[in-house]
Amino acid sequence: MEIDDLPPKITGPSAWYGPDLAVTKDWLVTLNDGQVGEVEARARAYLDAGGDIAAMTKADFPLPESLPVIDAAVRECLHGRGFVVLRGLAPHADDIPMAAAVFYGLGTHMGRARSQNGKGHLLGHVCDLGLSTKDGSVRIYQTTERQNYHTDSCDVVGLMCLRGAKSGGRSGLVSSMTIYNEMRARRPDLAKLLFEPMATDRRGEITADGRAFFEIPVFNLHAGQLSAIYAPHYVRSAQRLDGVPPLTEAQNEAIDMIDALADDPALHLEFALEPGDLLFVHNHSILHDRTAYEEWGDLARRRHLLRLWLAIPGARPLPDIYAQRYGSTTIGDRGGIVVPGAKLNAPLEPV
Repeated sequence: MEIDDLPPKITGPSAWYGPDLAVTKDWLVTLNDGQVGEVEARARAYLDAGGDIAAMTKADFPLPESLPVIDAAVRECLHGRGFVVLRGLAPHADDIPMAAAVFYGLGTHMGRARSQNGKGHLLGHVCDLGLSTKDGSVRIYQTTERQNYHTDSCDVVGLMCLRGAKSGGRSGLVSSMTIYNEMRARRPDLAKLLFEPMATDRRGEITADGRAFFEIPVFNLHAGQLSAIYAPHYVRSAQRLDGVPPLTEAQNEAIDMIDALADDPALHLEFALEPGDLLFVHNHSILHDRTAYEEWGDLARRRHLLRLWLAIPGARPLPDIYAQRYGSTTIGDRGGIVVPGAKLNAPLEPV
């Protein structure tokens, strides 16, 4: 395979190297006292009025002082380096409704929340539920295991840290655009394979097409933009499913190379989220990870993050094949896991 058979090298801010960003830290934005006070007041007012988190809209959560920061965060996710951390909010770890109102309220100004699982959860809880991924219906975020670098099924994923682990649980980010560039330069033969459909396990969450897996290439060039969709654990676990073609030796080598590049400290950025931090990540240009972690041994102190999957108005167009996973490719109304019969809701406790 010749390098000329592949899309050109990706340039611009989305193709970054972690050590450079570790120095600049311009991805970390601290909210001022006025912005924090505004968000807190809106959240408290919404709850005091008996509002349902899942029914909240941006009209219910006006943020005139904070909106410029939120808009800048969206632009950075979609058109810049692909992620941002907002700092300065209280975590409200012992007041989950308040934390949820703060987080969801900010999210309404970024995009539309999407279901994160077959239960219709618009608000996710990332914490250990004492489960094991040996169970084919369990997803890694429900355990203490390392997640490995992957994408979620939405335009932008948001995380709010309520409480950290005793040890571990660090966040990792790597540019999938940089990974593509490196593979293109080093192994164009393997890079080419990643533009071919690859089966990925739905982990028992069967959507309207009735299939236990979807088949989308890792890399997709569409409307002049390269996007990535990747979940290595679930690519490999899909091999257990009927109808999934066996991975070839070359495909396994290509997957291993993605993982090795993502794990390379010369490419990725790793950091700890502090309680109250909000992290927003553009899935089409970044893979994210969480290291394995150790719990405190006290359920009341367990590591706990809230999560949003957001469809963003103004996001990039995606190829039709993404409808297998996203349900639709309509900008602003796509992504998530939509299982027939599931009712959308925002649980305030991990379930």
